Amino acid sequence: MTAHRIAFLLWPGTKALTLALAEDALRVAQRLHPEVVYEISFLHAEPLAEGAWRLPGEAWAGKLEGFQRLFLLADEPPLQMSPALSSAIKQLVRTGCVVGGLSAGVYPLAQLGLLDGYRAAVHWRWQDDFAERFPKVIATNHLFDWDRDRLSACGGLAVLDLLLAVLARDHGAELAGAVSEELVVERIREGGERQRIPLQNRLGSSHPKLTQAVLLMEANIEEPLTTDEIAQHVCVSRRQLERIFKQYLNRVPSQYYLELRLNKARQMLMQTSKSIIQIGLSCGFSSGPHFSSAYRNFFGVTPREDRNQRRSGSPFDTQPAVTERG
Repeated sequence: MTAHRIAFLLWPGTKALTLALAEDALRVAQRLHPEVVYEISFLHAEPLAEGAWRLPGEAWAGKLEGFQRLFLLADEPPLQMSPALSSAIKQLVRTGCVVGGLSAGVYPLAQLGLLDGYRAAVHWRWQDDFAERFPKVIATNHLFDWDRDRLSACGGLAVLDLLLAVLARDHGAELAGAVSEELVVERIREGGERQRIPLQNRLGSSHPKLTQAVLLMEANIEEPLTTDEIAQHVCVSRRQLERIFKQYLNRVPSQYYLELRLNKARQMLMQTSKSIIQIGLSCGFSSGPHFSSAYRNFFGVTPREDRNQRRSGSPFDTQPAVTERG
């Protein structure tokens, strides 16, 4: 029996659940089928603060050798990586090692240029930031991607989905199915499935007209439709549409639409370097003052204040915050 040597490289703050999902799939496979052998190593990318709660493993010893697969795990985008670790990862890849990024583990891979020209599954809340910082990477909203010798999973349960795919590739679909049954997984999800949960689940309603209306709103952020236009598209009267929104969402369509655009704007403020006026226009506001006023009324701060306050301690922000008018 040939052992598959797999290493998990962990950044501080990695959640135990993220690691456990990946590890459990491999451990259960070995228990169900003794001929399946995985040698698993846990390595810490950075020294941990004294007294900090820690995951299993030890600090990496200055080089990475002999692994067939290396998974990088982080639950927030790492701020930096030491030159020695960067060099060690690149050297391991040159030996033919397959590398993967789990959750925010795609960030250090992208920083090293190891995802250029590859598909990578990026969690939906980092999509804008990642796409702006790494334009050479084909960022997807898939649960996971397996593109040649690069693996990635967006995080959460998608980590388990990816490891089940690894088991199926290594030992066949029957074993992957047995592991998923042991872990009480409802079904094995395909990597290309979208991350976001179905809209009707997010809305808490399966009303078809409500779902159609919200989908229209989400597809028309930059140039918002009027309530009359939305009602016409979903084949109801304006009054009927307003009644549906009031019944299921406790707000009128125009209010829900405005909140949708403002939340999109806030996401862009935190994750991109676009100017405040650019963000306002791309979210359907006619001018900077209009955007700033609507934003302040909803969030209690102006876009400029919110960006400066929230990004000052954010792992996304690698440059000093730009002071803008707005």
